[in-house]
Amino acid sequence: MAKRSPSPPARPLPPPPPPLRANRYTEAVMLYERGVELLQRRDYATAALRLKDVLDRYPEERELAERARLYLRVCERELGPKAQAPRTVEERVYAATLALNAGDDGAALSLLSDARVEAPDNGHVRYMLAVVQARRGARDEALAELRRAAELDPESRVLARRDTDFEDLHDDEEFLRVTEPPPTARRRQRPRATR
Repeated sequence: MAKRSPSPPARPLPPPPPPLRANRYTEAVMLYERGVELLQRRDYATAALRLKDVLDRYPEERELAERARLYLRVCERELGPKAQAPRTVEERVYAATLALNAGDDGAALSLLSDARVEAPDNGHVRYMLAVVQARRGARDEALAELRRAAELDPESRVLARRDTDFEDLHDDEEFLRVTEPPPTARRRQRPRATR
């Protein structure tokens, strides 16, 4: 009997193609782009739906999902309840204080300028305006507001001398003049001669 030659080893089958990975990625990108387009048109509700679809249907697209989450937060912020603008002088001063603490001197200046129009003789508003102007490096404006604040509320003089926001002005002659205690306060500060 003739020897049979061994048959060549069976070739391994090539791995199956990925399950339409390219098509899924393309679909995810198209859906994401549609969401961004709607966001740019300010259709926040529909944009949010499209971006949520990207997250739900294509979780394997991590990079795209990360960007979709970012824009989704923008949509949710725009769709959420809006903070009401401050209406009263006190609300404006409070909002300006928050803005100053956050380093937003421009917003504080805007809020306080509106409050000054409404209440030009409010010493606290004038003092806060002086603070903002001093922080912005606007010496003359800061001193003018501080002068008016001191006229309206003499306690502003003492506060200003201790306030670090006026640090750059502490050696300024005009600042020292404006923040000098009023004559009645100076008399009270002098010790009485003992007999």
